[in-house]
Amino acid sequence: MLKEFKDFINRGNLVDIAVAFVMGVAFSTVVSSLTDRIVSPLIAMIFNLDGLDRLWTFGKTVNGVQQGSVGAFIQALLNFIIVAFVMFLVVKAYNRMKAEEPPAPAEPAPPSEDIVLLREIRDALKR
Repeated sequence: MLKEFKDFINRGNLVDIAVAFVMGVAFSTVVSSLTDRIVSPLIAMIFNLDGLDRLWTFGKTVNGVQQGSVGAFIQALLNFIIVAFVMFLVVKAYNRMKAEEPPAPAEPAPPSEDIVLLREIRDALKR
């Protein structure tokens, strides 16, 4: 069972998935920072708000943080849209790169029966 587990771990696909997961988490952090520090303040400035996270707040305040906020949801939605769009572009580029690989050369078709017979006759005449 330990050998099977080792074989499973050493498969290339599992390592690729692990690397993609780590890269995705790192990219998500970058996108969150982009929307929290650049996009949201711009939207708040355009609509003359204190901050996007304070847009349409509701619920109670705990430790100075509003618990219900449509603005925070909009930030999360923007994060998702940006990450989803970039992942779409990555998959599209991967599929294009994969499609450009030249197909394996096809084996030549075997000679017809006439050609085989003519070759046998030729070889017989040579003897």
